[in-house]
Amino acid sequence: MPWRETIDPYLIWVSEIILQQTTVRQGEEYYNRFVTAFPTIESLATAEQDAVLKLWEGLGYYSRARNIHHAAQDIMIRFGGQFPDTHKDILSLKGIGPYAAAAIGSFAYGLPYVVVDGNVLRVISRLYGITAPVDVTTTVKDIRAKAQALLETQDAATFNQAIMEFGAMMCTYKNPGCDSCPLIRSCRAYQEEMVPAIPIKSKRIKKTTRYFHFLLLEHNEKLVIEQRSSKGIWQGLYQFPLIEKKEAKDAPSLHEVAQIASINEQPPQVSEVYKQTLTHQYIVARFYKYSCKTVPKEVKMIRNTALIEYAWPKIIRQYLTDEGYLA
Repeated sequence: MPWRETIDPYLIWVSEIILQQTTVRQGEEYYNRFVTAFPTIESLATAEQDAVLKLWEGLGYYSRARNIHHAAQDIMIRFGGQFPDTHKDILSLKGIGPYAAAAIGSFAYGLPYVVVDGNVLRVISRLYGITAPVDVTTTVKDIRAKAQALLETQDAATFNQAIMEFGAMMCTYKNPGCDSCPLIRSCRAYQEEMVPAIPIKSKRIKKTTRYFHFLLLEHNEKLVIEQRSSKGIWQGLYQFPLIEKKEAKDAPSLHEVAQIASINEQPPQVSEVYKQTLTHQYIVARFYKYSCKTVPKEVKMIRNTALIEYAWPKIIRQYLTDEGYLA
């Protein structure tokens, strides 16, 4: 992994943000593209947000891209373009929490702060036999304190790399390698036969289902697109005009479509159902392609060949790929 071969805080920062919600295999490809396009903090800070989002396209959790862009601009202003070298200052950057701050600080500067990711939560919970829910703040603080105490006599960077890899490779969520574990004599979860039950979580995410109907309004060989400006999912990404319904059986009416553009009389081409699962939501979508007589002057229109230049949510990008727009 290329970010393991550097102590450059900028490169480590980029890798940590990408890997927050991404597998290493997928993340490495995006990391290489990102640092090639933006090799320095200044190059990232001066880039257009659309360019940053386009490079992030497909990774999801787009707030990470917006935050890293904002933080780069902040570094240019507050720290003269130099990545900060204190834990407090690193933590002050947008999008950087305790885990990322500890990781960047220890790997780049040797700062003595322990990382607490899912792997570390699991290792420490089992080692100490912690049965309190790990999705509760007080439990996380307890685990962080115990891990920090173990770090005190160790090299921070080596310890943090080691405990994360130990959780990823040995003390795994399923089928952990207890029989060959070097900590077996110290592991309370193993001694008490509770390894499969630990760590314990109390919260279950309740997901809502949303029904999206995207309108492909075509006029003079161009399509209407818009950028999502409201906070929430896909902020800053592009989409086609959207009509959201409460029920799966509902479809946009001609009257609703006519509020956006003047369409020709022939019925639209309707796509199959597309689905996407997000952290708190299920998205169910269809795409309706209309031929339009006129469209409002204020809307943004682009040619089909230019669709590839914009950053789209995964569900729209899949439709455009299936239809040959992004081939």
